[in-house]
Amino acid sequence: MKRIAIVTTIYRYLSHAQHMGDRFLIGYPYNGRWHKPEMKVVSLYVDQKPEGDQSEARAKEFGFGVYPSIAETLRCGGDKLAVDAVLIIGEHGNYPRNDKGQVLYPRYEFFKQCVEVFEKDGRVVPIYNDKHLSYSFEKAKWMVDTARRMKFPVLAGSSLPVTWRLPDLELPIECEIEEALQVGVGGSDPMDYHALEAMQCMIERRKGGETGVRAVQMVEGNAVWKAMEEGRFSKALLAAALSRSDTPMGHAVEDGRTEDLIATGELRRLVKSPAAYFMEHNDGLKTTLLMLNGALRDFNFAARVKGKGILSTQFFLSPTPNVTYSACLVGKIEEMFATGRAPYPAERTLIVSGILESCLTSRLEGSKRLETPHLAVRYKAPKGRHYA
Repeated sequence: MKRIAIVTTIYRYLSHAQHMGDRFLIGYPYNGRWHKPEMKVVSLYVDQKPEGDQSEARAKEFGFGVYPSIAETLRCGGDKLAVDAVLIIGEHGNYPRNDKGQVLYPRYEFFKQCVEVFEKDGRVVPIYNDKHLSYSFEKAKWMVDTARRMKFPVLAGSSLPVTWRLPDLELPIECEIEEALQVGVGGSDPMDYHALEAMQCMIERRKGGETGVRAVQMVEGNAVWKAMEEGRFSKALLAAALSRSDTPMGHAVEDGRTEDLIATGELRRLVKSPAAYFMEHNDGLKTTLLMLNGALRDFNFAARVKGKGILSTQFFLSPTPNVTYSACLVGKIEEMFATGRAPYPAERTLIVSGILESCLTSRLEGSKRLETPHLAVRYKAPKGRHYA
């Protein structure tokens, strides 16, 4: 039975550590049945223990140790690496923000301490890193490069690429995407990351695969509507993405009427602080993320594909407390822990981590267009189906 160490910032109700850790402890619904992993959590490191901490209670209930350092956690209090996989969850908790608005979660620091144990003990094991690898592309790249150099599998990222899609849409491998657009909601740094990675899992399937991003720009407020009127992104794609939403706001909530939010001007009324993230890829593809808080509450994608027209879908997010889209992600983590192979490349998360950092830098520097030669990340989409 595989032995798992959890390294996390906090462990309390509805934290990512609770969502993921509990599924390895208790099991989870998967493919229409209750699934209990053939794996055992044997150790836990918690960086902070705020009010509502569940770490000690879980340790007592399930018989594992909570250790004061990451090295002791991976060695289970002994002198050698004593686990078969590591789950790093650096999300939630009281951490500072930088001038770009990014929360400085210590994912890189956690990962580096795990690597130090691998190097000292002469053995490596798979690592899953929750969400983006780091707020810093330089640190994120070191993480991926180190895993490749030391030959251990690493998986990272969001739950959106692996959740259900309404309708069930997978773009053909080697398709020709002419333009793509993603609509998302929520605050910057946590939720725009999810939206960017959702779009990335779709566009990476295009002809030639991902070849990197040469420039980005982020604009906010009226500049978003101006960009729309000037045709910088397609109204038709936006309409297609909005059509997939199950949570339109405004009149749909007030008196049950649904409407074309773009044509009626309701979109501008509802969205007080729009944000647009523009990406220019090295192969010429242009993509856009629109964060439209106030207009809807879900995440939707649309693309114009040569020979197929406009295709669109919603990334379905099921409600709390079961949050079964998180179970979809745990299924992929479990797959890597069991097989020693990541089901999809960490380069997807690497490039999204860098795109987000660069977009936030653009905002900080007055929304100017930034050249991004460092984002020359190349990879191919994985074979097979990797979502619910």
